[in-house]
Amino acid sequence: MLGNFTYSNPTKLYFGKDALDNLKTELKKYGNNVLLIYGGGSIIKTGLYDKVVKILHEAGKNVYEDAGVMPNPTVEKLYEGVKRARACNADLLLAVGGGSVIDYAKAVSVSVHCEEDPWDKYYLRFEEPTCRVVPVGSILTMVGTGSEMNGGAVITHPAQKLKIGHVFGDMVFPKFSILNPELTFTVPQYQMVAGIFDIMSHIMEQYFSGTDDSASDYIMEGLMRSLIHSSKIAVKNPTDYEARSNIMWVSTWALNTLVAKGKSTDWMVHMIGQSIGAYTDATHGMTLSAVSLPYYRYILKNGLHQFKKFACNVWNVNPDGKTDEAVALEGLALMEAWMKEIGLVLHSKELGVTEEMLDGIVKGTLIMDGGYKVLKPEDIRSILKESL
Repeated sequence: MLGNFTYSNPTKLYFGKDALDNLKTELKKYGNNVLLIYGGGSIIKTGLYDKVVKILHEAGKNVYEDAGVMPNPTVEKLYEGVKRARACNADLLLAVGGGSVIDYAKAVSVSVHCEEDPWDKYYLRFEEPTCRVVPVGSILTMVGTGSEMNGGAVITHPAQKLKIGHVFGDMVFPKFSILNPELTFTVPQYQMVAGIFDIMSHIMEQYFSGTDDSASDYIMEGLMRSLIHSSKIAVKNPTDYEARSNIMWVSTWALNTLVAKGKSTDWMVHMIGQSIGAYTDATHGMTLSAVSLPYYRYILKNGLHQFKKFACNVWNVNPDGKTDEAVALEGLALMEAWMKEIGLVLHSKELGVTEEMLDGIVKGTLIMDGGYKVLKPEDIRSILKESL
């Protein structure tokens, strides 16, 4: 039974091959100073940078830049971005890139006019912004995080060995996002596959919670089936527009807060994966793939009814003559086979994790209580050891 909830998502999406044409319309809503935020320069190589700057200049905007956003944006980079945004009196932060760039732009947006240390306020105390928030727009070039249509912003503090996400409210959501699947074609296959599993993990971490007959579960089962189907095509032919467009659309719906409604949600895979990332700087999606199977096998008996549903409705396992546990385990085995087929990392040691790191990774893992089993530090250590 669905309880009471409110659903709101203020982000306007433009999707398709001609989506970038809508940028000029959106720019009319904002002041003259635009801070263009991007990563390591791939958008320059692909020609996207020139196209975006041309549109900005034609719209009469003053263009300032904040380049070099890394895959796991650091607090030091956040401080740098705040200085840049203040220096140009930014009216709009335009993030061009993947989830890390958009996450970073949102973190900057709530920090520009913040009179406190944003790391302390947002990432240690998890407070909401009380200052003016600079609006963010995004042009997506890599799918996975869903950051184009949510309030999430993950920042890493290397010195403290912490990687923490803050999910902000509506005011921090991108005002608009431009999604052209063709812009994702040049992403290296390793990153594409990592993004695919990030999507899968987002869905599973919402799906594996609650005991009701939830409409959200039916939606998520369809999203997962679509993702599995399209991923197999994309790894063989990365420029298959239909497959890449479906993956992009599933990614957005996986984490734009819709399917979470009516669910308690369980984000422990992300908490463990992010702690690994704080130690290794590994690709986010691969930290999730390395711990997912050990985690779900660890909690399977606590949520057996849902794991059986997952096996039957997502992986087409025939339950006849089998125990519920056998059906559930068969579903996870089929997921493992799919993960191997598309080239995901299945062991955390491949990401540089060592036994000597485990205590620190455990300490840096935030414990959530929305899933079928509330973990203790010793549980996290067991899961990490199994992931090696």
